[in-house]
Amino acid sequence: MTANSIHSSSAPAAPADPRQVLTSETLTQLNQRSDRAGALRLVGHLLTLLLSGGLWAFAPVWLAIPALFVYGTGLALMFCAMHECVHRTAFSRVKANDAVAWFAGLLSFYNATFYRRYHKRHHRYTQIPGKDPELDDPKPETLAQYLWQLSGLPWWWGKLVAHTQMALGHVEQFPFLSETAQAEVVRSVRSQLAVYGAIALVSALLGHPGLIVTHWLLPLAVGQPVLRYVLLAEHGGCTQDDNPLTNTRTTLTLGPLRFLMWNMPYHAEHHLYPSIPFHALPAAHRSLSPQFAQVAPGYLSVHRGILAAFE
Repeated sequence: MTANSIHSSSAPAAPADPRQVLTSETLTQLNQRSDRAGALRLVGHLLTLLLSGGLWAFAPVWLAIPALFVYGTGLALMFCAMHECVHRTAFSRVKANDAVAWFAGLLSFYNATFYRRYHKRHHRYTQIPGKDPELDDPKPETLAQYLWQLSGLPWWWGKLVAHTQMALGHVEQFPFLSETAQAEVVRSVRSQLAVYGAIALVSALLGHPGLIVTHWLLPLAVGQPVLRYVLLAEHGGCTQDDNPLTNTRTTLTLGPLRFLMWNMPYHAEHHLYPSIPFHALPAAHRSLSPQFAQVAPGYLSVHRGILAAFE
């Protein structure tokens, strides 16, 4: 797969230790948590869901259909809110991060308690075959596989199977879960499924048995391809080694998408310094971007490279 970089060959040489690009003083400044920034981003994301969801529910068809796309995308991209909070960088307090992460996972059909351990292993062994759990889901190698992944259908099946297994206590297949974490994950998944069940039951008792389908499952299915689309760009076509300057891609994109993704498109910066909170990633990008091998001018550029590799 061809690299998608906006940098020329005249980029500065990488330092001997790629994780010491920034000075300790600069990193300390960038690492500052901000409850205000976290709250504003969360409220903005939820207001987007409220407005678009309301239009989907009550607007005429010509407005409801595009609103459904925005609403579904916002639901799916609650994954990004969960991602930020499992790093415990969105807010200054651990409990606030954990609570928002769990809620965001509830909306996006992820379990934050499990994902925190999964994602920690991903960061520790990024792009290392046999160690990075993200590589257990192979990248598409044909056009058919690419379209299949973008549909979101493999993700739905994977989540249904995994949530069921974990709710039944079958977590031995996850080597990154300690015994204590295993019990915590099982309780968390059971609680999450109980919330879904309670919502479905209350909706049925109120005479709206299909509410959870029309206002959650269907929109999430509509938005899931957008999440698949952006996630494929994070490491696809990057080196499979432990060099954070080459194994992760930053993708420059439009402000509204960066907003709903909690600045996750600045992914190389995030992987190099996971301690930097989302609101400081644009500033980190200005300092770090010349060091990265993969900075794409947009998601279309990345996916043109993916598609070209199939030819």
